[in-house]
Amino acid sequence: MALEQTRKTEVIQKFSTHEGDTGSAEVQIALLSERINQLTQHFGSHVKDHASRRGLLRMVGRRRKLLNYLKKHNEDRYKSLIGELGIRK
Repeated sequence: MALEQTRKTEVIQKFSTHEGDTGSAEVQIALLSERINQLTQHFGSHVKDHASRRGLLRMVGRRRKLLNYLKKHNEDRYKSLIGELGIRK
């Protein structure tokens, strides 16, 4: 269920803030969003996969915490990120 290495590198390059950046809030949120989207599609055909559903809920919670952190510390970066990812209105 993990992201393919090529897709993961593309996401990291797109959302990194500087060279070698793999741990900033933007990158973490983007990677979590990719995995959340993958799992959401997975549940279309695997309705009874409750173990993965629990993991999905944990990922959504972690992403929410990171978004709150980003909004608190840099609202401009927060707004641009949610616009790019299409997370909020």
